[in-house]
Order: sequence, then structure tokens, then C-alpha cells
Amino acid sequence: MTDNIFPIFDKSLSALEKEKGLNQKGLVIWMVGLSGSGKSTLATGLENRLHQNGFHTMLLDGDNLRSGINSNLGFSEDERIENIRRAAEISKLFALNGTVTICSLISPTENIRKMAAEIIGEKYCEVFINCPIEVCEERDVKGLYAKARRGEIKNFTGIDSPFEIPKSPSIDVKTNEMTLESSLDYLYNSIIDKIKL
Repeated sequence: MTDNIFPIFDKSLSALEKEKGLNQKGLVIWMVGLSGSGKSTLATGLENRLHQNGFHTMLLDGDNLRSGINSNLGFSEDERIENIRRAAEISKLFALNGTVTICSLISPTENIRKMAAEIIGEKYCEVFINCPIEVCEERDVKGLYAKARRGEIKNFTGIDSPFEIPKSPSIDVKTNEMTLESSLDYLYNSIIDKIKL
């Protein structure tokens, strides 16, 4: 089957040419953390702030992806890996197009995050939305922890499915120690120099 595939990457406009057109660098801001840590809230806040400052962005949220391109995937280990693989491949395309791409995905294991980093390459920036599970469970904005504790949700990250703390994220945002506004300021200030031409 691969004998019939003829990529034309060498004929496409380069990432640098596209970045010059947008006056920004493409980057994938890969936000990882437990449910309830603040990923989606910070992702939407960051996208809005970047947009207000003239940056071209794309937000890929885990739940949004699972309602569309990944709607055929469940939460088994293999399906979680495929969920991240697809998200990483999509993110890479946006970043190569010069877009600042914000991905909000639990990404529970080091192996999954390593795979995403390898797919995306030098444009990968891992951001750990760092919040203890006890605090996430207290927030439980979606009611998911309560359902998982009652056995209504299986393979729930942090309860009956593991979450491995990132070993060396590019940015570590401790949302239990900072307000939403200060978390957003810290995140924005940490990535702004990475996306300016």
C-alpha cells in the first residue's frame, strides 16, 4: 500500500514562509494535567489573550476532538494512544502552517507525551497544568470524579487509570497556588517569546 503514496512535502511552502506571512512562529502548546486542573479554562483564556494581541491561533480540546475526529475512540490504553497520536499529527500540521496551536489533553503517561513530542518535533512545548488530585476532585466541575468513585465511569485518570507526573515540562503552572488571572499571566509570559518572529 505504501508503494502508492507519494508525499509532496518538498513542494509545499515551507513553515518559515508561512510564519513570515503571519508574523509569528508556529508552536504547539501541549497542556497536560488531570481533569479539573484548569487545562480547558487556561487554554481558552490563553487563546483569547493571544488573539487580542494579534496572534493566529487554534485550540484543540480533548472533549472537542472526541466529539469529532476521535469520536470512534474509547478510553482503553490503545485508544488513548491513538487519541493522542491523531491530536499530535493534527497539531503538527497547524504548527507547520505558522499557527499557535493550543492542545488541552490529559495525556496521562510519559510514553504518550513522548510520542506526541516525537511527532510534533521542535515545535512541541509541554505545559503541565499542575494541580493535586485532591483539589481537582474538590472542584469536580464536570461531576466526573463523583461518577468514577461510584464506578459509573471506568478507566478514569487519577482514579482507576494512572496519571504520571511530567518529568521535565517546559512550563509548570501550579493552578492550586495561583489565581486564574495569575496562572494565565504566567503562561502567557512564558510562551510569548517562543512565538514572536
